[in-house]
Amino acid sequence: MATRAVSRRSTVTDPEPRADYTRVLVDSSAGPGPGLLGLIGLLLGYAIIVPGLLYAFLGIGFLVECNDGEGFSTYYKRAAGYHTVGGLIATHLALASLIVVVLVLARYLNHRAPRWVASVQPGIRWRFGLLVAVVAVVVLNLTQLLVRGGADAHYTVPRYWWVWLLAIIITSPLQALAEEMFFRGYLMNVISGLALNLPEKAGRWLSVVGSALIFALMHGTQNAWLFADRLAFGLLAGWLVIVTGGLEAGVAAHVVNNLFAFGYAVFLGGVSQARGMTSMGWVDAAWDIGGFLTIALAGWWIGNLMRVARRTPSRQGISS
Repeated sequence: MATRAVSRRSTVTDPEPRADYTRVLVDSSAGPGPGLLGLIGLLLGYAIIVPGLLYAFLGIGFLVECNDGEGFSTYYKRAAGYHTVGGLIATHLALASLIVVVLVLARYLNHRAPRWVASVQPGIRWRFGLLVAVVAVVVLNLTQLLVRGGADAHYTVPRYWWVWLLAIIITSPLQALAEEMFFRGYLMNVISGLALNLPEKAGRWLSVVGSALIFALMHGTQNAWLFADRLAFGLLAGWLVIVTGGLEAGVAAHVVNNLFAFGYAVFLGGVSQARGMTSMGWVDAAWDIGGFLTIALAGWWIGNLMRVARRTPSRQGISS
């Protein structure tokens, strides 16, 4: 049973000793109740808070960016499709609110200090995450050069390209972090908490597969190869969480992937094309998955070299 450590402001708890990441927010003595409430909280955050903030942010964008005579509904569709830089900023910031949702649920429903969401150490392991990010930059850019570096690539320099890049650099990491905290951070723990009646290993990998499926499905309309591409990313990111004991590697890969996916898109027909992508060929999917796999294996190897913690400490009282 998790012990309680009392702070001056409120009560927090430590995870059970030697637990893997999928159990850092789980209290096995509490049954499935917290998991169900956490799932409801996640869904409400995604279905109410994110759209509400997006509507508010795009309302501000409408006042700043709208063309003469353009109605809000028309502007909303255009901006939400990333046809305007304000739409990209608004969408990323709205999704970033999931960071707050996860931290609030972890703190007040699961009674965990925020640093347990980062890793089993607990806390953010910055050097580890930065090293994985460097590997991701190299691998994903090599992949882009191999796939798009031929005669079929038509690069153009759009007007205000620097504004787009600045918006991507500032807001895209927040969006990627939010998705990792939502899917690999909290959702994996929710699924693990709902599977307490299963053997620990079965619950662990069920959380990886379940969160990856939901991650892929929630990206909307897509053909089989694009779905497979996103599912593979989710599975590998979930596996990384297990074998490295935290979110850092997955966040690093996700941030770098989004930065360069949107960054290249600025010069390859517009960010709206990347946003509205609904299909992918098997060759592109294979290159993508190969790149993700390379990053995942490198992250696992770096984690082993650095001897990062894969389970919570054997002693308790870390949160005090």
